[in-house]
Amino acid sequence: MQSPFQLFLDLFDEPKPPLPEATPAQPAPTAAPRRAGPPAEPLADVIAPQVFRHPEANREALLGDVLVAYLFRRGKRKSIGFVIGPEGLVVSAPRWVTMGDVDQAVRDKTRWIVSKLGQARERQERLASARIEWKDGTTIPFLGESVIVVLDPRHAFQEQSAVLNTDAEALPGVPRLTLHVGLAHNAQPAQIRDAVQAWLMRQARRIFTERLDRYAPQLGVQWRKLTLTSAGTLWGTAKSDGAIRLNWRLVHFRLPVIDYVVAHELSHLRVMDHSPRFWETVASVVPDYPLLRRQLKDEALPVWN
Repeated sequence: MQSPFQLFLDLFDEPKPPLPEATPAQPAPTAAPRRAGPPAEPLADVIAPQVFRHPEANREALLGDVLVAYLFRRGKRKSIGFVIGPEGLVVSAPRWVTMGDVDQAVRDKTRWIVSKLGQARERQERLASARIEWKDGTTIPFLGESVIVVLDPRHAFQEQSAVLNTDAEALPGVPRLTLHVGLAHNAQPAQIRDAVQAWLMRQARRIFTERLDRYAPQLGVQWRKLTLTSAGTLWGTAKSDGAIRLNWRLVHFRLPVIDYVVAHELSHLRVMDHSPRFWETVASVVPDYPLLRRQLKDEALPVWN
């Protein structure tokens, strides 16, 4: 029996824009002789260039005032390609392309490369600053809002481990939601993390089930099984037999973002690819999916440790 077909929604979907074959760089005109004078101070000693360095870099390029050390590799492809991820820039080229053409292609893409590297660095900095310190009073995102974790040993909360309270009269700038966790004030960080995660996963199953039940009839499909995952690189998967897998950490996002992922996976039960017809199917129930898709990629989630 053949296993059902399956499609994935990546956690980080980095673009891989192809680049047509570049023309070789023309030699620069010979500069006119300069008058004798004191030797100029090296530029590097005056202004240090901004540096982006891939940990496996094997080539460098000075793009304006930015030094980019990137990983270059050959591959079976038809054109020069650029990929920018958390580690930096990777340039791939066919075996027949000369290094002169590669250097020119990198220079031609200066603005795009520098912009995307800056965005990637900002994202990494946001991730580092989002690391959770598991203690009384820490905050976590839930459905796009900040929630204060309160250790409350007075209540065992039966088997729920935590209860969410809403303060409708919270001061401006102060989170209106508090999550009361039934733990002692001297609880270990791992205990607090596990209790909060258990509560979030229960909310995830409840919310995801509600959204699946909402959008499945609109799309004319039927889902059969929901599984929560904690995959590091996937938001969700769909199988042709109706099995849906969703990353429980989606509960950190606003509900419209969750709806986009749910609609994405349910749409695969009609179109098992990412063709224009697939995206038309998604748009039929979530018209603003491009904006929500971008938010899914750009927003930094807390580091769960």
